[in-house]
Amino acid sequence: MELASKYDPKDVESKWYQYWLDNKLFSSKPDNREPYTVVIPPPNVTGVLHMGHMLNNTIQDILVRRARMKGKNACWVPGTDHASIATEAKVVNKLAEQGIKKTDITRDQFLEHAWDWTHEHGGIILQQLRKLGASCDWDRTAFTMDKTRSESVIKVFVDLYNKGLIYRGVRMVNWDPQAQTALSDEEVVYKDEHSKLYYLRYKVVEEPNKYAIVATTRPETIMGDTAMCINPNDAKNTWLKGKHVIVPLVGREIPVIEDDYVDIEFGTGCLKVTPAHDINDHNLGLKHGLETIDIFNDNGTLSEAAGLYVGMDRMDVRKQIAKDLQDAGLMEKIEDYNNKVGYSERTNVPIEPKLSTQWFLKMQHFADIALQPVMDDNIKFYPSKYKNTYRHWLENIKDWCISRQLWWGHRIPAYYFTIAGKREYVVAETAEKALVEAQKRDATLTKTDLEQDEDCLDTWFSSWLWPISVFDGINNPNNKEINYYYPTSDLVTGPDIIFFWVARMIMAGYEYRGQMPFKHVYFTGIVRDKLGRKMSKSLGNSPDPLMLIDKYGADGVRMGMMLSAPAGNDILFDESLCEQGRNFNNKIWNAFRLIKGWQIADKEQPHTNRLATQWFEAKLRITNKELNDLFDKYRISEALMVVYRLFWDEFSSWYLEMIKPAYGVPIDKQTYENTLLFFDILLKMLHPFMPFITEELWQHTCDRKNGESIMHEKLEITAPSEAENGLSADIELVKQIVSNVRMVRNQKNISPKDSLVLQAIGTNNFDRYNDIIAKMANLSSIETVAEKATDAAQFMIGTDEFSIPVGNLIDIEAEIAKQQAQLEHLEKFLESVKRKLSNEKFMAHAPEAVVSLERKKQSDSEEKIAALKVSIAELKNK
Repeated sequence: MELASKYDPKDVESKWYQYWLDNKLFSSKPDNREPYTVVIPPPNVTGVLHMGHMLNNTIQDILVRRARMKGKNACWVPGTDHASIATEAKVVNKLAEQGIKKTDITRDQFLEHAWDWTHEHGGIILQQLRKLGASCDWDRTAFTMDKTRSESVIKVFVDLYNKGLIYRGVRMVNWDPQAQTALSDEEVVYKDEHSKLYYLRYKVVEEPNKYAIVATTRPETIMGDTAMCINPNDAKNTWLKGKHVIVPLVGREIPVIEDDYVDIEFGTGCLKVTPAHDINDHNLGLKHGLETIDIFNDNGTLSEAAGLYVGMDRMDVRKQIAKDLQDAGLMEKIEDYNNKVGYSERTNVPIEPKLSTQWFLKMQHFADIALQPVMDDNIKFYPSKYKNTYRHWLENIKDWCISRQLWWGHRIPAYYFTIAGKREYVVAETAEKALVEAQKRDATLTKTDLEQDEDCLDTWFSSWLWPISVFDGINNPNNKEINYYYPTSDLVTGPDIIFFWVARMIMAGYEYRGQMPFKHVYFTGIVRDKLGRKMSKSLGNSPDPLMLIDKYGADGVRMGMMLSAPAGNDILFDESLCEQGRNFNNKIWNAFRLIKGWQIADKEQPHTNRLATQWFEAKLRITNKELNDLFDKYRISEALMVVYRLFWDEFSSWYLEMIKPAYGVPIDKQTYENTLLFFDILLKMLHPFMPFITEELWQHTCDRKNGESIMHEKLEITAPSEAENGLSADIELVKQIVSNVRMVRNQKNISPKDSLVLQAIGTNNFDRYNDIIAKMANLSSIETVAEKATDAAQFMIGTDEFSIPVGNLIDIEAEIAKQQAQLEHLEKFLESVKRKLSNEKFMAHAPEAVVSLERKKQSDSEEKIAALKVSIAELKNK
């Protein structure tokens, strides 16, 4: 194949991805190799690729491709999540555009629209992942609502119900008024808000001329007040014991109760108790036998039970009731107040605590089986700091509200019927099985007497089975695939779903397989812009990943992401990193073109080339050992930097320069073959990070058969010997010598074309490497002398002293001009320092450390100025 003069990622990437697909190179089937299994964190079925997906899937692909090259049977399972709340909202909006309300159609009709939406939009993100180079086994693509996964979810629900771990009851839940569904505690995000604290006047029944003052952030809930509570130990409110108060505007008389739950220091020490709309108030209501008045409709408007502001949105009521209370003389005062408000993680609206009949999963059992494996590092977290986050959640576990008031999702397999006027239910996998169970209670029941629960299960109730269900391990627990691929190897995910997903998968794994679902969890950080802001559509600071790929190539973008992506830390993404990635592609391409452009001669290998190839072979062994260690520690960003420096610095800047023949002169065959071998190894090291360019160039290195690919090439390099470690250390010192010679040229304005003489003073411990040093530094000779010459530049390498006679090579006028410019700059700087030190205000108020620093700047500058003046005078006298 002819190699183009410039690298064009567009042609290369589409060509090789199709080649990989056509030859089923991502496909995996159980065999006698060690399995390496990764399951994709399933993105929302209607989602599109964003920067978080880019990061997460780049890391997964790096790990999967590396596993293949280590000879493992790598299986990366892709798939999507049905995303109940998000998808239902999109379908509702689409119907609204057509003038259709959800309430105007049947459940089955709505689901037809939802499936149409899913078929139209679902899987777009998986197609986009192909542009990134994701090497998923696409034939295994799963969907959390496909037949196998749905059957698994229902089977698990029934099993947990039969074990007594699922129950149905009236509980205080987090209610999302926009999605009109219950949420779990983990789906509530608490945000700091600048709110108001309203001090309301409650008239005391027994003392009509007195008021009890209550401080609240939610005056709109007073219509649901059924008591006022004081702390029995609060001296300032003792006078209210046993009394009754009138709810402002409402006119309802409520009792004053006592409970040490009340914070004496908050507000006035008086608490309004609204049992239907606060979890703590609800507990007080249960304890003291209070009435419960639910004043909100499901959509967050006030209900008929409120009696006032009926049909108004709760937030509008807050503004209006504050005005009405002031007009009625029932507002003592209003203060600014900072507090935390719970928001729906899905719709980003304030949640409403609400009493509701829901289905719950008892979690203590699962916490007990899932905590120790992580604490004991049977399942390892990277970084390990997230173990504490995990432990804290499990040690404070609450039951999981698993029901959602939605139609899109797995419908709860509970079936209701009436016997002798009493509502009962059974739980079964199908309506047919439910009828059998129901008929055990009443043999006259028929299928038409059964009514299935209207609610769906929380989306995460399917996701927690993902590592098992993708291999059909729930329905067929002993099938060949689940026994081979499970437990999976690595999970790559964000720490924001450690409770939603990671912990719950661990729970399900031990419950249904008796073992961990994965061995390692790599937590990525949040992708932020270079200013540290979280990327979002609203800020307009999130680039389109596909546009980045189009501009810089997938390899360039992958590298740009990984250069800024240490595990667990936020990623400060800068598009310039993608440009750096593209430049690196060009560097690799041009290096290969340079090598392939050399003429080859069957002649003896020069000493310089033999030393250079020995050194770079040692360098490859040393770097590969470091690379393995970094991958073992999941320090993937650092691993990329190690390979990047190996190619850019060691191979391109040093090795190729050491062996490069003079213009028009052929290179010896041995060195050429060694160099191609080194290049082949470098491509293999780079392949997991940059799959496209490495495949393209690997295919060029020699004749390949159809279906062969670099991704199945093993990278087997033995550890470095002591001699090789010693050689590598020597060459590092040799590089320092060369760099110092180059620095002298730069400082003295000596042209790189002018040959220099290098003198070793006393002894030369590097004479073995004289050929390399002379070539790389353009030296006419390297001599060992007793003492340095006059007008010689001098430097030290370890204990060895070197000098370069430069007297007759310096451009005197250019050097004087250079030093004169340095002198003028320093004199201006010194003047500014002196002004600061003569400023009485500065001297009186600046800390001693700051003053000391300024004085040091003054003395250092004066010393440098004096030296420059001497040097300039000497140059002028030459």
